[in-house]
Amino acid sequence: MLSRRLRLLIALNSGLPGMCTLHANSAREAVVKMCTLPLLAGDNIGHAFVVPTVAASVDLVVHVATEASGQRRVREVVAVPGRAEDGVVELADVFTSREGRLVRADGFPPHPERFAAAGFDLAALLGTATWS
Repeated sequence: MLSRRLRLLIALNSGLPGMCTLHANSAREAVVKMCTLPLLAGDNIGHAFVVPTVAASVDLVVHVATEASGQRRVREVVAVPGRAEDGVVELADVFTSREGRLVRADGFPPHPERFAAAGFDLAALLGTATWS
């Protein structure tokens, strides 16, 4: 039987938009889990398939943490530009936490045209930059 994460990965890789939640201590750890958990589906699924598929299928990872007060806050946002090297998915910080505040980093989400089609002007929201 396919693991839930493998089914999710196959669905996201189909080109249809989607989103999911999973438990992790950081955005980077969430990406590692997305690359590791599908491997539990069995011997027919390998790292060589999973890692590039995660890189190609995921655009953004938002890490939300619960504070001692019980309030949830966004702690970081990372972009997944679509590349993997040496078995590691490349990530770019879009927002990071500094002294309890979310601050803009230098990364940008991939596929700005998808955001524009949904009515979001990334250059206006995040500042101007050259899209890679």
